[in-house]
Amino acid sequence: MPKPRYASAISVEQALLKRRSVRQFSDAPLTLDDLGQLLWAVQGVTDQSGLRTAPSAGALYPLEVYVLAGNVQGLSIGLYRYRPHEHALLRLAKGDLRLALGRAALDQTAITQAPAILVMCAVYARVTGKYGQRGVRYVHMEAGHAAQNVYLQAGALPVGTVAIGAFDDARVAETLTLGPQEQPLYLLPIGRS
Repeated sequence: MPKPRYASAISVEQALLKRRSVRQFSDAPLTLDDLGQLLWAVQGVTDQSGLRTAPSAGALYPLEVYVLAGNVQGLSIGLYRYRPHEHALLRLAKGDLRLALGRAALDQTAITQAPAILVMCAVYARVTGKYGQRGVRYVHMEAGHAAQNVYLQAGALPVGTVAIGAFDDARVAETLTLGPQEQPLYLLPIGRS
């Protein structure tokens, strides 16, 4: 992945002002630079101790982020897992899974139109082992912080996104062949409007 940028011409205030949910995407491909920047925003490592862009209870980082790439310049169509410490993608499967994911998301066209979809999943045991059932709340708080980071970064690029929570959890897990402990929380289609 290209190295993330740590400065832009867009202020935080401007990104907040521009933050919108975008459900219609053009046919324009997403650039690898833009995808890399969005991945860094969602879970990127920000210092040598391993802290990340979104706060995490106990710095336990229960989120896993996947990318369904359908039309990203310089990236083969397929399913990838984001590896924050390397700022890299690990290819898990070949082929375009956007249509299957769209079906799992109640046939929402934002999923099938977008050149890429970020899928945020939780591994609750990473946090509940330390905080008990209260850890579930902490995971959801972290997911909200991470999703807002995507929105703000999207506005600064500029690309569009929408947070989708309406989907069949089991079908999403099956489409992505998630592990038994991973629970899908957010689908974030990304593209130019």
